[in-house]
Amino acid sequence: MKPKVKRLAVSRARESLGLSERKACLLANISPSVYRYQPKVGNDGILRKRLRELAGQRKRFGSPRLHILLKREGLVINHKRTERLYREEGLALRRKRKRKGAAGVRVMMPMPQRTNERWSMDFVTDSIVTGRRFRALAIVDDYSRECPAIEVDTSLGGRRVVGVLEKLAETRGLPEAITMDNGPEFAGRALDEWAYRKGVKLNFIRPGKPVENAFAESFIGRLRDECLNTNWFINLKHARDTIEDWRIDYNEVRPHSSLKGSTPKEYAKVTAGL
Repeated sequence: MKPKVKRLAVSRARESLGLSERKACLLANISPSVYRYQPKVGNDGILRKRLRELAGQRKRFGSPRLHILLKREGLVINHKRTERLYREEGLALRRKRKRKGAAGVRVMMPMPQRTNERWSMDFVTDSIVTGRRFRALAIVDDYSRECPAIEVDTSLGGRRVVGVLEKLAETRGLPEAITMDNGPEFAGRALDEWAYRKGVKLNFIRPGKPVENAFAESFIGRLRDECLNTNWFINLKHARDTIEDWRIDYNEVRPHSSLKGSTPKEYAKVTAGL
């Protein structure tokens, strides 16, 4: 029996049989201290309000990431409390059903051991309210999960990709290798010549095997889920500003599950000193 049931049994025994507290506790196999215990009623008002605010601001964050944000603010320590309030407030995310595909052999790439050892990049497409399409080139560091840049425009060719990489070379240096698919922007002469001059190795995944570009695919999934799908873009400038704000938040604020709750920027800074 649970303590709550045992307490009820002790109370009934004392009332109906006239037993003392000690004898009734012995009969119900419960200690007097447990019987006398009165649960403390906590004031969760402030915590509930802040939890709802964070959930409203970050609509695609679940309980684990919201807990990290609350813990940073010193509002909560135990994750079980956050999960309880999360359920009581009805904030659970709707699960997305995934189509089952045929099982195949996955190619496991060796994990990088430092920042700027290997980057991954890929394109994602969206549109503004008028229906005009735009593309975004997303680049991610496979080690720190940091996103150095997201370039947004209606057309992004091979020379534009080279221009983005040249800017990054001035601000943070270049990687030893870059993983990408076989799209014409990546497989063209402009990027090939640039990589040869800079000594950067280009790792092309096999056609139809996006899992081999897992870091870029995972990042683009977060970008689409947390930014592209939750915003209406008025024009191209609005899309650029919104996506750039999200990129900065992703690098500096958003807790990353694979980095044990740290942000990519925090993780890169800590591991750089090791």
